[in-house]
Amino acid sequence: MRATLGPIAVLALLPVVAGCVATGGDEASPAAVCGSRIAVLGPLSGDSADLGGYIYDGARLAFDQDRAEHPDCPVDLVDFDSQGDPKQAPVLAQRIVDDPRIVGVIGPGFSGEAEAALPILDQGGVTTITTSATRTELSERGWSTFHRLIGNDTAQGRAAGWYIDQVLDGAAVFVIDDGGAYGRGLADEVVDRLGAKVVQRATIAPRTTDFAAVVGQVRSAAADVVFYGGYYGEAGRLQRQLRSAGLTPTFVAGDAVKADGYFRTAGDYADADVVITCPCLPPERAGEEFPQRYRDAFGVEPGTNSAESYDAARVFLAGLRAGNSDRTSMEAFVDAYDAPGVATHIAWTKTGELVDSSVSVWAFRVERGLFVAERSIPAS
Repeated sequence: MRATLGPIAVLALLPVVAGCVATGGDEASPAAVCGSRIAVLGPLSGDSADLGGYIYDGARLAFDQDRAEHPDCPVDLVDFDSQGDPKQAPVLAQRIVDDPRIVGVIGPGFSGEAEAALPILDQGGVTTITTSATRTELSERGWSTFHRLIGNDTAQGRAAGWYIDQVLDGAAVFVIDDGGAYGRGLADEVVDRLGAKVVQRATIAPRTTDFAAVVGQVRSAAADVVFYGGYYGEAGRLQRQLRSAGLTPTFVAGDAVKADGYFRTAGDYADADVVITCPCLPPERAGEEFPQRYRDAFGVEPGTNSAESYDAARVFLAGLRAGNSDRTSMEAFVDAYDAPGVATHIAWTKTGELVDSSVSVWAFRVERGLFVAERSIPAS
């Protein structure tokens, strides 16, 4: 676990958003707030580290700005690297619960690790804001500390199905998933939306490298669209092997494929008729000069969920600066939050989902090694 990097001196703290409801007092005493911690829980190394890195850096930008504004009373961003592994998540969640200085978590990053970690975090009273775990059922378990800052699999799956049906005019859709909490859940929603247009379905194991069997099935099914529910490593290898075999269906995948690692694994076939959906705002469209601030800080363009993670960090920072330095008051503050962020207007339902008006799903075309925002698509 490491603390966040030092301040970015040239960045001024963006104004703390107005309109939210603070609890726990008007001003926090330095003894109460200084040294408080917010954790990031997600994959910061391993096969899916690209996605975790985007989330961490978005949060880090907000914390560096806050440190520049409050140099005499810093609060810390600390990370817990799950490597995207649900087996590691419970141990990390317990470490978070056992540190009383941690009053909130940005994450968990993936749906599988969220299912494993959230019961522990909820029992420990630690407020969570995930910016990337999309499994719909996460908001249906009765966890009082759970909040999600993007659309869920139901929203994204229905939107992806709509796009395949209405934009691609897909007539024979082959649906593949990785069997995980995220991949299977998203694929289920696509199948539900498309109905009889799904000609076949298959599951591949994570870290699969040889897709000859499923490539043969796609060929036999004469599919004109392949949908993949899973992560960028397998998606890139699958796309490369489909194209190498001479198959040309449009390749559609969800938000966990929207990472630079997809290009590394797909190689020369990365741009060959590929559409990625994401229940998130294109980061280049984020408000309050966020894209430029991110580029100034890190020298690269913001990635998937960077803007949402920045927003999550600012919610927690606003809570701390309003005096909510214990877990109970932070939970009340986040529950009542209602204010604009750089990615969307932030307000939650009683189950921790974004209110419907704040959910957006976008389709991205892969062009010249970039994910290019094409259009927003209906989430119902």
